[in-house]
Amino acid sequence: RVVAAVRRWIALLIASSAATAAHAYAPETNYTLHCQGCHLEDGAASADRVPALAGSVARFLRVPEGRAFLVRVPGSANAPLADVDLAVLLEWMLRRFDAANVPADFVPYTAEEVHRLRAEPLVDVAPVRRRLLDAIERQH
Repeated sequence: RVVAAVRRWIALLIASSAATAAHAYAPETNYTLHCQGCHLEDGAASADRVPALAGSVARFLRVPEGRAFLVRVPGSANAPLADVDLAVLLEWMLRRFDAANVPADFVPYTAEEVHRLRAEPLVDVAPVRRRLLDAIERQH
């Protein structure tokens, strides 16, 4: 499994050399480089501190503050990516790991929105995440 993951990672790096100037890398490559270390290749949870993306990340879009939360978490807000690349990566992650929960009326993130939200990154993520998850649960 590890060898296969390394091979896919190398293939993504090679493929990314053909990326356009507008996006230094494809979202898959940006995920590999900037997210996969904690969220794992399949979006699973890692240790006790990193929540799963798979089957759950798009649920945050059900509550008003959830959209901003996905940009403001430290891994997103502090990622060394251009705003446009983070916007594309977030949409890719939502559809890759939780397509079933992406609302039909979902509007993709814009570079401007990402730029504005990154200006106020979350410092204490856990209570905000808990409050949002409680709000999501109350909807059902």
